[in-house]
Amino acid sequence: MTHKDAGMRHAHTCAAQRQKGIALFIVVVLVMLSMLLALWASRSALFNEMFVGNDADYQRALEAAQALLQDAELDIRGEQASGAACAASSSQPSVCRSGAGIAQFPRETGEVGLLLASLAEATPTGCRDGLCTKRTGPQDFWNNADEGQGITLGQMTAADVGARYGQFTGAIAGGKSDSILANREAGKGGWYWIEILPYDVNAGNSGVIANGSPRLALYMQPQVIYRITAIAHGRKSNTQVVMQQTYARQKRRD
Repeated sequence: MTHKDAGMRHAHTCAAQRQKGIALFIVVVLVMLSMLLALWASRSALFNEMFVGNDADYQRALEAAQALLQDAELDIRGEQASGAACAASSSQPSVCRSGAGIAQFPRETGEVGLLLASLAEATPTGCRDGLCTKRTGPQDFWNNADEGQGITLGQMTAADVGARYGQFTGAIAGGKSDSILANREAGKGGWYWIEILPYDVNAGNSGVIANGSPRLALYMQPQVIYRITAIAHGRKSNTQVVMQQTYARQKRRD
């Protein structure tokens, strides 16, 4: 073998080694890119799963809050979940508010003042068995955690203050929000409160006014408007839905 041949073989060997080094570098870069893509895909999937889970939990809580509003309307009208007239049950004294000591809805306008005076003694909330006087001060008690700043959600959800689903109507929880409505643990599930708001027919507001002319007269007995607040907690600790509505129980006319 000549010196020239040996030099050429040495040159080919060095070139092959350089090519192997470049190939290894390219493979390492491709593996790193693949890892980054896989990490990005996994984080995107995790984020989407969290978003879908939060939305599903909110929808369950929303359905529960809507069911609580409907249950409160039945409670006001004195009806069972089926829509039939409420019938007292000895086995369930809270149903139809038939038990002794349970706050009752006023049947006549003259009873409104007595009920409000009784509820006002239920300090500091002014509520008992889901019936309340008109709230004063900050209205969003569900956002208040400091008793020094007003009524707190913890106070409003104490025993015999708020009303649970079916507590006074006998309704049985069911459907997608079953676990929320049926939950009776402290600080979990859902509640509703009904404020008793006296309605003055002599104050020029005896009907719904539009363009200065009454369009819808309200025939109520007793003369009160009810404001219902419903709160439902989802399965996640940070999921909470609050819904409110006013309800006027009109007297049926022959």
